[in-house]
Amino acid sequence: MTRKLRCCQWIVLLVLCSSVPLRFVWGCQEPADTPEFLPGTALLREAEPLDRRMVSGLQKFCLRELSQAPQRRSELWEPFLAARETLTARVQSRRLELLRLIGAVDQRVSADRDGMAEFEFLGRWPRAIQVSSDDVIEARRVRWPVLSSVSAEGLMMIPDRIQAAVVLLPDADWTPEMLCGVQAGADVTAGLVERLVGAGCVVVIPTLISRDCHHSGNPAIAMTNQSHREYLYRQAFVAGRHVIGYEVQKILAAVDLLERVLRSEQQGAAGEAVPLGVGGVGEGGLLALTAAAVDSRLTACWVAGSFQEREGLWREPVYRNVWRLLTEFGDAEQAGMIAPRSLTIEACRVPVSAGAAVADAGRAAVAAPGRIEPCRLSSVQAEVMRARRFFEVYDAEPKLQLIVSGPDGAGLPASSQALASFLSGLLPGTDLPTASLPLKLAALRDIKVDAGECAERQRRQLEELQEHVQRVIRRSHQTRDSIWQSVTVDDWSARQDRLRALVYDELIGHLPHALLSPDVRSRKVRETQEYLAYEVELRVFEDVLAGGILLLPKGIPAGQRRPAVVCQHGLEGVPLDTISRDSRPFASYKAFSEQLVQQGYVVFAPQNPYRGGDEFRVLQRMSNPLGRTLFSLIVEQHRQLLNWLQTLPQVNADQIAFYGLSYGGKTAMRVPPLLQQYRVAICSGDFTDWPRTISANDERFSYVFTGEYEIPEWNLAHLANYAELARLMSPRPFMVEAGYKDGGQPAELVAAEFAKVRRHYDRLGISERAELEFFDGPHTIHGVGTFRFLRKHLLGE
Repeated sequence: MTRKLRCCQWIVLLVLCSSVPLRFVWGCQEPADTPEFLPGTALLREAEPLDRRMVSGLQKFCLRELSQAPQRRSELWEPFLAARETLTARVQSRRLELLRLIGAVDQRVSADRDGMAEFEFLGRWPRAIQVSSDDVIEARRVRWPVLSSVSAEGLMMIPDRIQAAVVLLPDADWTPEMLCGVQAGADVTAGLVERLVGAGCVVVIPTLISRDCHHSGNPAIAMTNQSHREYLYRQAFVAGRHVIGYEVQKILAAVDLLERVLRSEQQGAAGEAVPLGVGGVGEGGLLALTAAAVDSRLTACWVAGSFQEREGLWREPVYRNVWRLLTEFGDAEQAGMIAPRSLTIEACRVPVSAGAAVADAGRAAVAAPGRIEPCRLSSVQAEVMRARRFFEVYDAEPKLQLIVSGPDGAGLPASSQALASFLSGLLPGTDLPTASLPLKLAALRDIKVDAGECAERQRRQLEELQEHVQRVIRRSHQTRDSIWQSVTVDDWSARQDRLRALVYDELIGHLPHALLSPDVRSRKVRETQEYLAYEVELRVFEDVLAGGILLLPKGIPAGQRRPAVVCQHGLEGVPLDTISRDSRPFASYKAFSEQLVQQGYVVFAPQNPYRGGDEFRVLQRMSNPLGRTLFSLIVEQHRQLLNWLQTLPQVNADQIAFYGLSYGGKTAMRVPPLLQQYRVAICSGDFTDWPRTISANDERFSYVFTGEYEIPEWNLAHLANYAELARLMSPRPFMVEAGYKDGGQPAELVAAEFAKVRRHYDRLGISERAELEFFDGPHTIHGVGTFRFLRKHLLGE
C-alpha cells in the first residue's frame, strides 16, 4: 500500500470523527478519466454529511406524522359518532385493544367471583379513628391480589356510613401516605382524602411504582439511574407488558373486590351496586383516565394535571411510551370511551421532572431522557374540545367538566370545584363536605409514618412485577411456537406470507406511504486500480433520504452483471467504516466492503440512521405511538436502494446479498426477511435469544443495563425471536457469524437459537442454506466462512 493511500485513509478517520463531507477529504486517485457521477444520476453537490441530513430529515418526517395523528384519529372514530348504538358498540370492541396495548392482558385473580381473593389488612395502623361522637373512620394499610404472584399495596380509608367507593391514585413521586396528608411531600389541596371519606366514600390508595432509582439495577451487575418505572418498562415492553398496564390491573383488581364486598356487605339481599369512581393526580391521573376508559363499572373519573394533547409523548419519560397508542387512543378518545359517564378534567400543577436522575457514585448513567412539564392550558382545552364530540352523541355534555385550578391552571390539584364535580358524578345530589371537615380529622395527622416501611413496600411491589415479567418472558416461546409451528414444505409455503405480514405489521410497523421517485444523485469519492467509489443519495419520502457508497469493480466486461453485496455498518457508524483500513474501524469491520469489491462483487455500503445518540433514538420514541419503529423507516430506505441497485447495468438483480455487523446485524434480522429482493442474508455479531438479551435483569449482557433505551420492541417475545425472523428468510440462504469473545451474546445462546433455524431448514430439505460459524474473536467481521457462503450462493462455487 502506498504512503499516499495510507495518508488518505488516515484522513478518512478524521471524516468519521468530524463528519466532514467526503469530497473534501477523501481525494480521488489518478487516473481521473472516469465520470465524476454515475450515468443516469445527477451530480451530488451537498456539503453537509448524509448522516446528519438523514437523521434531521427523519425527525421532520416523524414529527409531521405525529402532527397529523389527531386528524387521523378523528377520521377513524367519525363513522361511529352517528348514533349512540354504533358508538357504544365501537367502544366496547376497542376496550380490549386498549388493554392489549397497555399490556393489561393477564387474568386477574380478583376477577374470579368464586375465588378467595379479598382485601388483607396489614400492620399496626389504627383500626379506627373517632372523628366525632357518631363518626368513625377506619384507616388501614391494605394488600390485595391482582395477578398470580402479583399484589397491590396501599391504604384504605373506610367511613362509618358507606355511600360509594373511590380508587384514588397519587402521582408516582408520592406515597399513599403523602396523598392522605400523614406524610409530607404531596403538593395537593389539603383535605382531599378526608373530604371524600366525609362524603361516605371508601377510599383505596394504591402504591405506584415510583420515579426513585434506589432499586433500579442488580447489585451483582450494575445499579443505574433509571427510575423504577423505566427499569420495569425496559424489562416488560418486549413481553407485551407495561408499567401502565400493571397499574391499571391493580386499579381494576381493587374495583373487582370493592364491587363484590360492598354489594354484599352494604346492600344486603338487594345486591344493589355501590357507585365506584377513580381519580388521580399526575401519573395517577393518566392511570385513572385509562382505567375508566376500559372499565364501564367506574361511574365517575377525575383526572388532575395529566390530560392534554399527546403528540409530544416522545418528549415524556420513556415509561409512558405506548405502542400504537396515538393511532386510536389519544386522551380525547379515551375520554370519549368514558362517555356518557362522568369525567372531570382538572387543569392544575403537578410534580414535574427535568429528566433522568443524576447518577450517583456507583450508578451507571443509562436512563433515557424525558421530561414531565405542566400541561399547557391551551392543550388541555383543545383536547377537551375534541372529547366533547363523544359526549354530545349521548346528549351528555354536562358529564364532561373542565375545571381550571388557579390562574391558567397553575393552582393545586383537588380544588373544591374539581372535587365537587367528581362527587356530583359519583353521588348525584351529594354535597362536597366543607373545607372545615379536615379539622375534625386531626387524629389522622398524628399517625406515625415509617419511611423505611414505605421504602420496603416499594421494593416489594417492584420486585413482584419484575418476577412476573421474567416469568412471562421465560414462557413466551410457547406462544411463538403455537404461531410458527410448521413441519412441511407445503405448510411453510402456505403460511410464510401471512407470518411475514404479521411481523411487518405488529413488530416492525408498516409505513403506508408510496415511495417517491428516487432522484438519484452521486459523486465520485475514490478511484483505485481495482474499483471506483461513488457517494450516492436517493429520495425515499418527503424529508427522508437513503444513501451510502457504491463500490464498482473495474474491468467488468460490457453486458456482464455481477452479484451485489450490501455491507451494513453498526451503531454510530458510517459507510466508510466498512471500507477503511485504518486501525479503529478496521478492528471491527476488517474493511469487508473493500475486500468484497476486490473479490469482484458490486458492493453498496448504506448509511443507516442509527447515528447521533439521542438524535436518532428519539426517532423510535416518535414512531412507537404510531405503531412504527426505527426499522419501519430503514425498511423503506432499503426498499428504495434495492429498487435502484437492481437497475444498474453492472448488477445481477436476482443476486443481491446483505451482510451486517452489530446494529447492521439487527438490520439483517429485520430487513431481508421482509424485502425478498435480498437473496442472501448474513447476521454478524447480533444473533441470539433476543427477548432474553433485551430484558434479563440477571445477565451482564442485557440491554436493561445500557443506555440503548430504543432497543425494546413491543411484544417481540410473543411474536418472533431471532429464530422466527430467520425462518422468514427461507428458502433463501441465511448465515450467522459469531465470535466467542463477542461479549454481547454468549455462544451458548447463539447456538441454541440457531438450532431452531437449522431444524427449520432441515425440514424444508435445504440444510445447506443455513450456516453458523463461530470464531475465536471479539465483536467483529470474521470474513472466512461468510465469504465462502457468499461465493457458494451468489457465484455457485
